[in-house]
Amino acid sequence: MSDNKFSATRRGLIRVSGLSAAGLALGAAGAPNYPEPSTMDTGTVQNGRVTFPNWRSETEPRTPPPPAPWPPAERVGYAVVALGRLSLEEILPAFGECKRSTLRALVTGDAAKGSAVARQYGVPDTAIFSYAEFEKLRDMPEVQAVYIVLPNGIHREYTLRAAAMGKHVLCEKPMADNPAEAQEMVDACEKADVRLMVAYRCQYEPYNRAAIDIVRSGELGKLRFIQATNVQANGPGPQWRYSKRLAGGGALYDIGLYCLNAARYITGEEPTEISARAYSPSGDERWKEVEESMSFDLRFPSGVMASCLSSYGAFNNKTLVLHLEGGTVEMPDAFSYVGQRMTVSRKAGNVVGQEERKIEHKNQFATEIDHFSTCVATKRQPHTPGEEGLQDMRLMEKVYRAAGDNRPVAVESRPASTRGPDPEEG
Repeated sequence: MSDNKFSATRRGLIRVSGLSAAGLALGAAGAPNYPEPSTMDTGTVQNGRVTFPNWRSETEPRTPPPPAPWPPAERVGYAVVALGRLSLEEILPAFGECKRSTLRALVTGDAAKGSAVARQYGVPDTAIFSYAEFEKLRDMPEVQAVYIVLPNGIHREYTLRAAAMGKHVLCEKPMADNPAEAQEMVDACEKADVRLMVAYRCQYEPYNRAAIDIVRSGELGKLRFIQATNVQANGPGPQWRYSKRLAGGGALYDIGLYCLNAARYITGEEPTEISARAYSPSGDERWKEVEESMSFDLRFPSGVMASCLSSYGAFNNKTLVLHLEGGTVEMPDAFSYVGQRMTVSRKAGNVVGQEERKIEHKNQFATEIDHFSTCVATKRQPHTPGEEGLQDMRLMEKVYRAAGDNRPVAVESRPASTRGPDPEEG
């Protein structure tokens, strides 16, 4: 082959190769000289987001829609208030997975820590504030909301201060030290016309939401019993969790609240009767002000009974079990930050079959933060508003009374739901 023929052939190959590359790169738009692509492969734009028809067999589970993040300039800006373990280990990293929210400012009592964390997350030095400087957030229109991650006993003060500045409030649970403080927070935010949401992350977590769907659908018949366990072995003091003023209570307030809230959102009901027992080992300085352990039972109008256990003195277990007429749902690590699982046991022919349901995991903190951002942007009520936290505060007060009196306590009926619309997918 002559050099000229070789060169011509090589140029032809390059042209063909280039066209193939262009075809691959431009396939979504339809490359020249190639078959027109199908919308099955390219998708279509609907209401500002790209959607695809189902491309799999009906025997396969459908893939979720592609993410549709808000443009960076349109995301709701947050100031995170307090840089303790929860903020640094879970909340701040979650902003990297948020699609509707962005971190704008930090509030901390430790200037050195504030500077170090700000550098890690790209927050400018001008957006780091001490607690005394909290009101400077008023002059930051790019901050529409604050996420309060302070100890429980300080939630009220900073919620009221944020509402007075016109900032929306996402507050960690439990929302306050007592029902009176919680009511004050609800009233202040309503008066200021700002949203108030309590960070009940499990109500936004996919496995917990699937458990709600199983009960509501009647797939396994009527729900009869709930077992909810949230225990962990805590270390030595001093810790804010051992202070009545800062924590409000012991194991019940911190981790037993998950069991109480789960029994309420799983049933969709409010308890009518509560029994409880508290225990603290004698001679341990950690339990001078708060309880180490609290077990409590709830009776609901439909006849469902819930048995709940919370403790700072037992090895880590965060399990939720639902006993229904036609099956059992077991969820190890139901209340953990990660690692949720679900096993459904039911009759399969003449034997008991067990099915593990696999659901796409999502970052619970990112999911709840983005839900709140949607509520802020659209002026809608959050799924877990202040009223939801207030109801738990009232019920925990009844738990303590039942434990102190060593007899069941009746709970007055509250027919109105304390939850807003179900959280949206996305």
